[in-house]
Amino acid sequence: MSSPRDRDGSDRDGSDRDGFEQRPDEGSGWREPGHLGGGDRSGAEPAAPQPPAPQPPASEPPASQPPPAGPEQGGGSTAWQPPGWELPPAAPDRPAQQPPAGPRTAGPPAGGGLFGPRRPRTPGEVERLFAYQGDPVGAQAWAVQQGWDISDGTGPEDAALAELVRTAPVRATRDHRPAGVMRGRYGTLDLVAFDVLFASGRYAVPEYAVTAAPVLGALPPLRLSPARFWRHRTGGLVHVPSGDPAFDTRWVLLAAEDGPAARALVGSDAVRGLLLGTDDGDEFWTAPGPGGGGLAGGWIAAIRPDGHRPQLIEHHARLLTAVVGALAPAL
Repeated sequence: MSSPRDRDGSDRDGSDRDGFEQRPDEGSGWREPGHLGGGDRSGAEPAAPQPPAPQPPASEPPASQPPPAGPEQGGGSTAWQPPGWELPPAAPDRPAQQPPAGPRTAGPPAGGGLFGPRRPRTPGEVERLFAYQGDPVGAQAWAVQQGWDISDGTGPEDAALAELVRTAPVRATRDHRPAGVMRGRYGTLDLVAFDVLFASGRYAVPEYAVTAAPVLGALPPLRLSPARFWRHRTGGLVHVPSGDPAFDTRWVLLAAEDGPAARALVGSDAVRGLLLGTDDGDEFWTAPGPGGGGLAGGWIAAIRPDGHRPQLIEHHARLLTAVVGALAPAL
């Protein structure tokens, strides 16, 4: 029995085997894009070429250029095209802008290594923090206004200050040196004030402020310190009490012997009254002069863990005036 369909897939009545009629115009509207060299495949005459649109000047930005003519403007076939099928119009060639010649490119490069000039080293945060500023609080400016002399601590007249630093009641090392020296007169005393600078490598930090008064006569070793301070190098010194419980609770006097100088110092009402009115932040000691004491005299000095400032110089000057006045009868 024969099949109702022929081998060519069509029915006996000539219709398509899938039930669809032939569509001779199927795909007739498709064409290749213009940039691939294709045109209208229907055999019709191609549209007359349009003259190229005038190009805008190079200084005009691409956004302000007129859009290219589309199919609805008479620019070619009106057949349907997928979105984005045509390539965008090419932007005109623009000359590359050279960077302006700056200070580093205008002249020949400075001397340097294999990879060009070496930039100066920038100090780090720690170095900037601990850099010695010289006179940040105006102590030397105050001294100049008072008619005092200023030096950097390295002159011949500053050589005797090294003995003050060496005998100070603090842990001074060979890296500590005097700096920012100020000399002048305050009241009845000739004073020298300076910072004890810790200089090691790139760091220079003022750790202590010293104010000293030179005196004539022999001075026994004395050290007057707050009781709350840790005391260093006290070998050979004895404690000399004052007999005032309020004073002995806060202050300690150490001396080579319980002699007239020590008794005169702790027995002075002016000295005890001034010290009890402070914050217990200063220490006092005696040091021999350049000739080792005796007729060459010596120093009575005060020290505080801080940098010098005008208020501290005046504070030390008042205390040293009382201390020197108390020791004067024993000299």
